[in-house]
Amino acid sequence: MNSPTSEEDAEESLSVKSIPASEVIDAERIRSSIARLTSNSIDELEKLTSELGELQEFLKSETGRVQREIESVLAGIGIIIETIAPWKMAGLANAPNTRANGRDKIKRWP
Repeated sequence: MNSPTSEEDAEESLSVKSIPASEVIDAERIRSSIARLTSNSIDELEKLTSELGELQEFLKSETGRVQREIESVLAGIGIIIETIAPWKMAGLANAPNTRANGRDKIKRWP
């Protein structure tokens, strides 16, 4: 008794035999090209992934460096402010008490 799968196999083998050799060679060439291109694409993607990982590490290190420099600058500004603060306070203490609206310039009648 013939099962449907054995009939399909027989038909498939007949159909493959009826394909001209040039078409089979072309199909193999196409499969080979696709396999090579796919392999090249995968290799390129792996290289790109590696380069992106290196770039990420570089950016992390640069971010840390810039943050440390900013902290250093802020510390320097703090020292400058602490140094200038006494001078500013001394200058305010010695300055005449003036009003912003200029009323102190008006002569008072006795």
